[in-house]
This record gives sequence, C-alpha cells and structure tokens, in this order.
Amino acid sequence: MKTAPRVPQDLPPVTVSEFEGVRYLHLGSVWVQGAMRIRQPHKLELDYIQRMLASLLWLPSPALGQGQAVQLGLGAGAITRFTCQQLGMATTVVEINPAVIDVGLQWFHLPPMAEVVRGDAADWLAQAEHGSVHLLHVDLYDHEAAAPVLDSADFYAACHAVLAQGGLMSVNLFGRNASFAASVERIAAAFGGDQVWSLRPTREGNTVVVAGRGVVLPGRDELSARAAVIEQRFGALGLPARKWLRMVRPYQPAVPVEFLIPA
Repeated sequence: MKTAPRVPQDLPPVTVSEFEGVRYLHLGSVWVQGAMRIRQPHKLELDYIQRMLASLLWLPSPALGQGQAVQLGLGAGAITRFTCQQLGMATTVVEINPAVIDVGLQWFHLPPMAEVVRGDAADWLAQAEHGSVHLLHVDLYDHEAAAPVLDSADFYAACHAVLAQGGLMSVNLFGRNASFAASVERIAAAFGGDQVWSLRPTREGNTVVVAGRGVVLPGRDELSARAAVIEQRFGALGLPARKWLRMVRPYQPAVPVEFLIPA
C-alpha cells in the first residue's frame, strides 16, 4: 500500500450492515457508500455503479481491458473488483480514509493485486503521470453525502490531464447540496463540450457523467454492437449495456438567462 499526503485525522467511522444478502458500507451515517451481494461479490449491486461503467461503450470492444484503471474513492470496491478481476486491468484505487481500506480488505473482497494508495485524490492527481490512465472512476463523497468532495475546475482539469488519448472518466454526481448543472459546466470546460455525456438519473438521484479525451463517438450500429459484447461478457454481473444506449444524452450548455428574455 502506498501513501499520498494529506490524510485528515477527523474522518468518520466506518460501519457495515447486512440486509437480505447484501452487505453495505456506511461512513458514520445511514447513507449507503457502497454495497456487495455476499454470495455474488462480483455482481455490481448498485444501479449507479453499473452506470459508472457505461464508459465501456465509448471503447472499441477489442480495447476492453487494456491500459490502466484508476478509482478515486474506494467505497465498497465494486468498480475496483470489476476493473481488476473482470477486465484484468492494472488497477489503482485512491482512498483517504484508512478505515475504508481496512474494511474493504476484511469485508468487501478488495483484490490483493490492486494498488491501494492511502491519501487525498487531488494530491494523487498532482503527481500522477500525464496521459497514463485509460479508465478513471470518480466517486468522492464524505459521510454527509451532500455534494462531491472534489468538484472544482482545477480538479477536472487534473482528471483530464492524467487521461490517455481515448481515455474516459466517469463521475458520480449526487447530493442534496450538489448542483448538477454547475458540475457539468466545469467538466465541459476541462474536457470540451463534445467530449461530455450524461446518463439519466437513477431513482436515488445519482447522475453519472462520462467525459473523454479525444474520443470519437461511433455510429448507432457500432454502439449497439459494443453494447451486445458488453452484455455477453458481463450481463450476468449487472451491466445492462443496451439500456445505457437509451439513457445517454450529449452535453448541452446552459442557456444564459438574458437569452431567455424576449427583446
């Protein structure tokens, strides 16, 4: 395990609950920060976690599993398990709370082959090699789950910088104090408006945004073929790729208020 700087001391306690065969991770509150089906640990239990992997649609099918995967915010480790064990990618996870890492190893099958960095995600991005990451998953929330912990223009610019050409970032946007429109505007400023897409919100209110670096979006037939490959390989684990095609919307810039007022 590696360590990055800035690990605060006032981190929330980590607790685990179980209900109807599913194990849940909590950070000192009732909010669910991750989940794993106990008898099927490789199944992606939460809807928004499944949608975080919709970025696979933007990759040519032969490229699935190639390159480096990075997860910022461990949670219950579902994405790390998937990229490391199902896709076979070299995988790094960055988590600021050492208790989350300990619980992941003990209760959530955190893969021993994954590189675990204990520290702040912004610090990790600052020292990471530019152009080295092919899949970047960002899911950064504290115990209050009110808004993303890191959501600035500088943060998204750093995410863009570490992506390889053709690389993809998925971000979970959720929280009672979060502004989806403002967050997407910051992502579009860093990646370019033609490189940003969002999926329909889940029933719980999670909206996943996918952003690419130099990604060329293929036609509908090719996307459908990619979705079929994903479902054939991973459908039993909870990846409904054909449904994603009906959920994806391209970025639409906000219309300035003055343009809505008739002259």
